[in-house]
Amino acid sequence: CATGATIVSGAMAERTQLKGFITFTVLMTSIIYPIVVYWGWSGSGVFNFTDEAGESKSVVGPPLIDFAGSGLVHMVGGIGALCGAVIVGPRKGRYDPETEAHFQGHSIPLCVLGTFFLWFGWYGFNPGSTGAMHDRETANTAGLVAVNTTLSPCVSGLLVFLLRAKVVSPKLLDVGGFCN
Repeated sequence: CATGATIVSGAMAERTQLKGFITFTVLMTSIIYPIVVYWGWSGSGVFNFTDEAGESKSVVGPPLIDFAGSGLVHMVGGIGALCGAVIVGPRKGRYDPETEAHFQGHSIPLCVLGTFFLWFGWYGFNPGSTGAMHDRETANTAGLVAVNTTLSPCVSGLLVFLLRAKVVSPKLLDVGGFCN
């Protein structure tokens, strides 16, 4: 719930007053988010019905399997961030042709350091979300989650890095894009 709101805060940073953001966060975390995750996680959401045999069925198939809430949390946060960014518009001066050349970029070493901090935290959160490691099966599950926590960001970061270096203009080696 809070993660969805923090995704939105990054998309609207420096362009939203605190009272507007608090209002949006209360609306999102008290109304929007609970409805969406109920539809996804309960198996009794808006697309479910009871068949002739009295069993609960879904129009779209079985209930969503969403490990540690990653899919719905990021979907709600991402859609909220997109809506917020469209409503508040671009940062002043960022996409103005007269001032764009003077726009200060981020510190790449701090960006990389922050990425490592976040990634390290994922190793606690993601394998820990398996709920237990008391026997071989649950330990294997947590290990598989840790491997996926390593491989997924590596592959996606390399893909972005290669696309920005070879395909997308301007063709540059973009460490910030890799970290993002």
